[in-house]
Amino acid sequence: MTDSIDPNAICETALAWHRDGTGAVLATVINTWGSAPRPVGSQLAISGRGDMVGSVSGGCVEGAVITEALDLIAAPEMKLLEFGVADEDAFSVGLACGGTIRVLLEPVGAVMPEEMLAQIVEARATRTPAAYVVNLTSGARSLAAPTEFAARFASDRSGLEADGETFVAIHNPPARIAVIGAVHIAQALLPMARIVGFDVHLIDPRGAFASETRFPNEEISDDWPDAALDAYGLDARTAVVTLTHDPKLDDPALMRALTSEAFYVGSLGSTRTHAKRVTRLTQAGLSAEQIARLHAPVGLKIKAQSPAEIAVSILGQIIEVMRAA
Repeated sequence: MTDSIDPNAICETALAWHRDGTGAVLATVINTWGSAPRPVGSQLAISGRGDMVGSVSGGCVEGAVITEALDLIAAPEMKLLEFGVADEDAFSVGLACGGTIRVLLEPVGAVMPEEMLAQIVEARATRTPAAYVVNLTSGARSLAAPTEFAARFASDRSGLEADGETFVAIHNPPARIAVIGAVHIAQALLPMARIVGFDVHLIDPRGAFASETRFPNEEISDDWPDAALDAYGLDARTAVVTLTHDPKLDDPALMRALTSEAFYVGSLGSTRTHAKRVTRLTQAGLSAEQIARLHAPVGLKIKAQSPAEIAVSILGQIIEVMRAA
């Protein structure tokens, strides 16, 4: 994999490789047993040159998958691979206590239609949920809307259906976090969230706080928080956290977030500060049910003290709420 490839742009990269004539194969984990370092739905794209992006096992079977993929570029067909590692051999190849994974290989164009992959890429670009459905026996393929697999979309869970031959790959928009307030906690929270896999966006109209020096290479909006969130767009895959301690900045953001589909809304402050905040939000017209969505004081109760520890508690709570959906 080259440094210029976005490690999260697996479908996008596979489509580009196919279109430039290099050739591409998509490898997808369709089910697992025992210990498996990558969940069902994880993908690896392999080019005709042997370049790769993504992962199906954390490294322990990638070599074999790449070899098989290169053979399929020369002679395209759908192929299922199964890898099992005994307990006594597991540690040396990256599995904690042994396990088995099954991987679906699909050459782009000859097996997975280019138009279908392009639709998935477009859906990802527009933050539109989509499901890719393939019958492992007949090879029939289709795209489905969230209404057809509501439970899978809600839990962000790809997998085999009860018939054992229909695999559903869920392509939810990337989860993301809008952070209001370019404070010390944000300096720790943004890189942590990115490591976990969230897209992050920082909002603060105060230039002294939201500077390139304090937040190098970050996406920063200097609009007022409510306007910035309107431009950003709040959907069911977005979390909002306010950290400024300033009602003039936090409250407009909370008004937008608590009346949106955002799956998580949190705000920094003590219990006393939060009581005053509830009064303000009530007077501004929010219902008790809307205000009850607010996680405040923000973060898991782990007795965090430093900015970095508070960031850990916030990120942990966001993940907890997201996975409980």
